[in-house]
Amino acid sequence: MAPENQVAVSRRIEAPAAELFAILADPRRHTELDGSGMLRGAVTETPVTGVGDVFVVRMYYLPVGGDYQMNNHVVEYQQDRLIAWEPESGKGHPAEATPEARWGQRWSYELTPEGTDATVVTHRYDCSRVSADGQAQLAGGRIWVDAMAETLRRLDERVRADRRVGEQQLA
Repeated sequence: MAPENQVAVSRRIEAPAAELFAILADPRRHTELDGSGMLRGAVTETPVTGVGDVFVVRMYYLPVGGDYQMNNHVVEYQQDRLIAWEPESGKGHPAEATPEARWGQRWSYELTPEGTDATVVTHRYDCSRVSADGQAQLAGGRIWVDAMAETLRRLDERVRADRRVGEQQLA
């Protein structure tokens, strides 16, 4: 069970952790996975390689004025096992360049291999460092659970599709 103001969703996927991690660490692939419907594409063109990296994505959310960017600061990274980032308001967001630009939220994926050909992927959202008003608005993170489950479903689907393409190229 996740601590208060944190939510987690897990899914067992029939793929090695390295294959899944390669998709998760590549911002260009995130639109294929996004279960929220808010992600519009990557500005950053290279995969994440470690703590300190920042990857930028284009987003859309009408309550903040529509189109904007988010700067995602990688705060945890363990190759093929863990990637976590903290978003910061970017270009076009109303909170851009304000002290509130970094909200205290954290998104992560933890990969736990089960043998050589399967991995349990746990997608976490942590808003424990967000203001009390923000936590209430986010329902302690529960507003994201369905989107997180959809993201893991799409990851599963995506890795299977990538494998089919690879098999066809070898044939």
